[in-house]
Amino acid sequence: MFDLKVINSVLGEMEEERGIPRAKMIDAIEQSLATAYKKEFGKRGQIVTCEFDMDSGTTVFNQIKIVVDETMLKPEPELDENGEEIVVESDKSAEVDEEEEKKVRFDEEKHIMITTAKMIKKDVELEEEMIFPLEPKDDFGRIAAQTAKQVIMQKIREAEKESALAEFGQKAGDIVNGQVQRFERGNLYVDLGRVTAIMPYEEQIPGERFKPGERIRAILLAVEETPRGIFLKLSRSHPDFLISLFDIETPELQSGALEVKAIAREAGARTKIAIHAIDEHLDPVGSLVGQRGVRVSTVMSELGGEKIDIIEWSSDIIEFIEDSLSPAEVMEVKIQEEPNEEEGIRGHAIAEVAGDQQSLAIGRGGQNVRLAAKLTGWKIDIVSATTGDELAEADADGKVNIEAPIDSAVGADDDTVENEDATTTKPELEEVLEENEDTKDRDVTEDSDEADEVDTPEEAEAQLAETESPEVEGKEETTEEVKVEEEKKD
Repeated sequence: MFDLKVINSVLGEMEEERGIPRAKMIDAIEQSLATAYKKEFGKRGQIVTCEFDMDSGTTVFNQIKIVVDETMLKPEPELDENGEEIVVESDKSAEVDEEEEKKVRFDEEKHIMITTAKMIKKDVELEEEMIFPLEPKDDFGRIAAQTAKQVIMQKIREAEKESALAEFGQKAGDIVNGQVQRFERGNLYVDLGRVTAIMPYEEQIPGERFKPGERIRAILLAVEETPRGIFLKLSRSHPDFLISLFDIETPELQSGALEVKAIAREAGARTKIAIHAIDEHLDPVGSLVGQRGVRVSTVMSELGGEKIDIIEWSSDIIEFIEDSLSPAEVMEVKIQEEPNEEEGIRGHAIAEVAGDQQSLAIGRGGQNVRLAAKLTGWKIDIVSATTGDELAEADADGKVNIEAPIDSAVGADDDTVENEDATTTKPELEEVLEENEDTKDRDVTEDSDEADEVDTPEEAEAQLAETESPEVEGKEETTEEVKVEEEKKD
C-alpha cells in the first residue's frame, strides 16, 4: 500500500529543508490515516487512532473509549412526542456549578461504564482510556483521501510554524541576512530560508531600492504568531539596526567596555549617537570611528552614505548639549528650566553661537538642532551672539521652529531689495554712467538725423560714393577709360 522508499526520502527532505522533525511528520501521517478511516468506515463520536509502522508499512487502527461512572454523566434529556429534546429554560442569573459543567452525556462510541470495563480489565480506573482494535482497511475512497491530505498539510504548516518560532524567536533584535523576493504595495518581502519576512514601508530607508534576488541585511524587529502563520518584521530604519552594525564592527562595544547612552536617527539622512566608555582607558569616539575611519565608513556604506555624528556622552548636561550641536561651536549654554519627571516637564536650554556658526548649529531644515534635542531629551533654543535674537527652537519630540532675525545680514538684504529707493550702484559710478548715456543719446540723435535724409537707394549709393577716398575714385575712372579705348580698337 505504501512506498516506504518514497516516504523516507520525503521525510528526510522535509527535515532538512523545512526543519520539521521526522517524528512530527510520522505523527501527521498517523492522524491523517485515522481521520480518513473515521470518514470512510467510522461512526459519529468515535475516537480513532492509527499506528503506522515505517519498517513494514502496515497500519493498525484502534478505537479509544473513556471509562466513566454515573457521577460523571448528565441525566438523559426528556423527549417529546416527536422524539425531540425538551429544552428547559434555566435561570441565567443563577451560578452554574463547576461539577455540573464537567459532566458529560454518555456516548457508547466513546464512553464505557466502569462496571463493564472491569470485566475486561480488573484494575481499571475512572477516566482511563481503553483501546479496542478495529478492522484494518486500506481501500479508502476519494473523499477520505482528500481529507487525509488536508490533515497532513495542516500538520505541516503547524510544524513549520513551531520550527520557525524555535529558530527565529531567539533572534529577535539581531541582524539577519536574506534575499529580496518582491516589492508589493510598499512592503518588501525578504526570503530568510525557511520563512518569508516582511519589511514595511515605514521601516525602510528612504531612497533605497532593491532588486529581486539581491542580498539584504536588516534587524529582526518582531516575531509574532498569527492565524495565518508566523510574522517576521524587519527594519533598516530603526536606531537599533545602526547600533547592531556598530556591534559587529566594534569589539569594545560587544565586550561591554563601551555603552550607547542615546541615539537620534533620521534614516537615510543623519544620525547622532552618544557613546560612553565604562573603561576609562578607552577613547569612545575613536573606538567607533576606527583607524582612519574604517569602522564608521563601513557602517555608513551599509546605510547608503548616511551621515553619522559620534558624540562622547557626558553627565554634565551643559557639556553634553554643546557636543550634541557639533559640528557647530557653541559659545555658551544657559539652563532656562530644569526637567521635572513627576510633572512631565522637560529641560529647557539656550545655546549661544557666533554669527558664522548659526547655520551649522541649526542645520539644513533644522535637522542638526532637531537631532540634538532628541539626543539630549531637552528643549534647545539657538541664539546668535551677533544679533541676540532667537534663530531656532527645537523640542525633544522633533518639532523645530526656525525664524530669521530682521537685524541679520540676510534680513537686511531683503529689506534693501524690497525698498523702491534702494540701488546696488556705487555713488562714484553714477556720474560715469550718466556721461555714457548722454554720449550714446547724442550719437543716436545724429545718426538718426542723417538717416532721415536718405529716401531712395540711389541717394544711399551717392552717400557711399562721397565717403570713399579720392584714390579709389581715380582708380575707378582710369579703369573706365581703359575699357572705352579697348572698345574703340575693336
